[in-house]
Amino acid sequence: MAPEDTLRNAVMGAVASVLLTFTGISPLPGGAVAGYLNSDGTPESGDGLRVGALSGFIASIPIAGLLLLVLVVLPFLGFFGFPLEASLIAGGLFVLTAITVLGSVAYSVVLSALGGLLGVYLKEEL
Repeated sequence: MAPEDTLRNAVMGAVASVLLTFTGISPLPGGAVAGYLNSDGTPESGDGLRVGALSGFIASIPIAGLLLLVLVVLPFLGFFGFPLEASLIAGGLFVLTAITVLGSVAYSVVLSALGGLLGVYLKEEL
């Protein structure tokens, strides 16, 4: 498939992931949508992995953006009139938030990649 088709299918999978956020495993069906749309019916699981992972990365951008905003604001709490202790706690929260951002992106990308494999499999079998 052409690169623009892959990107379009990944974005459609990301939209499906965002719409199914309430399920808790939304990257899996989102990646499956992307893999299904991107597959041409031949057994090329690498394409399913690639488009699924891209879909998960695109879907995690809003989550990572919100958490990174917290990362930017937390270190400056002392400048906003909060006591020094609050800034020290914010430093610990800074590390915790960074780990959360990386974990949420990894969760989304891995589940979407598996969903991409599932979507390719479904396209082959149906």
